[in-house]
Amino acid sequence: MRFAIASQALVGAVAVSALSLPRSMVKRAKLIDLAQFGSFPTITPEQAHNEAEPINGTVSDDTSSSSSSSSSNSKIPVASEEKATTAAADSTCDTNNPNVRFEWRNYSADDRTAFVNAIKCLMDAPSSGSFPGATSRYEDLVSVHQQLTPLIHQRAVFLVWHRYYVHVFESLMREECSFDRAFPWWDETLDSGKFAESDIFTDAYLGPLPAVTADDQGTCIETGTFGNLTLHIGPGSAFTDHCLARAVNETLTGTVTTSFVNDCNSRTSYDDMRGCQELGPHAYGHNGIGAVMAEVQASPGDPAFFLHHLFIDHGFRAWQLGDASRTTTINGCADAASPCTPMTMDYVLTSNGLRPNQTVADVMDTLGGFLCYRYDY
Repeated sequence: MRFAIASQALVGAVAVSALSLPRSMVKRAKLIDLAQFGSFPTITPEQAHNEAEPINGTVSDDTSSSSSSSSSNSKIPVASEEKATTAAADSTCDTNNPNVRFEWRNYSADDRTAFVNAIKCLMDAPSSGSFPGATSRYEDLVSVHQQLTPLIHQRAVFLVWHRYYVHVFESLMREECSFDRAFPWWDETLDSGKFAESDIFTDAYLGPLPAVTADDQGTCIETGTFGNLTLHIGPGSAFTDHCLARAVNETLTGTVTTSFVNDCNSRTSYDDMRGCQELGPHAYGHNGIGAVMAEVQASPGDPAFFLHHLFIDHGFRAWQLGDASRTTTINGCADAASPCTPMTMDYVLTSNGLRPNQTVADVMDTLGGFLCYRYDY
């Protein structure tokens, strides 16, 4: 099946009407039918609020002992996977000086450029040849998510597996593309209802975030670092060439709010919180950006996926900071059987050989040894 792509003249507040220009000078956007991508299942903010549990304030990472912003000197040591795995076994993490993930606004321009260039480096590097549909090292990552989707969504493993997956992404950037800066995250609540206004979505970084059209089509991204990118994995389980497309719906992004995150994080049960976050802020962020990002299996094809999941992981860590036991216990179902197999700390997280397997216990604590990071707030 081929993707149906149409063209539409871009209309904007310009001094000269497009009608007065030669046809060859009219910039036309490539459009793509959004029906091919589907969407993530959701719950409503009202449902999350009605089922919220009483909480006494919120918690976040303490920033009193660290810089409030990154700089061109925010480089951290690069460890090999072997060393990282050994560190996990030995629980070696200097909790007084962990790596810090900086919110995009606190992330220096130089670091932002290095981050984007490292992603592009993965896209330019050849695939290992071990992952279906992949034509680049970056698509090795996308293929892993596509193949594992039935096992990692709407199950208890969702948050911990995606924490592990972001770590795999980071390790590839560091080990294979010489990325040596602090890592960023994006506080989407600060851009609620106006994602397209964030400078993340400019040509200097991830490229533009066009609105969904009146006839429900997305726009192929043709400018910036990732302009004219051809994706080979997805939608769904297919391997069909298509463009990197976006179709922002700011009504949906307006749902990604601090109150929605806090209502989900009010749950004392891990799996109750997980379900609320997965079908709540997580799903609305994906659907709000739209097109490739709204497609469950191959959404990592859009690099915005990783900044979005760094936001979700930030919420997960904030929930864990509310009770020390939340880094040592887990509950929920490991499969869809009835009765299901209970999720345990020994459950194995896999990336299908892209990087070594780890257990839930390895990644449940971001300061536990295998991982060693916190957020700037």
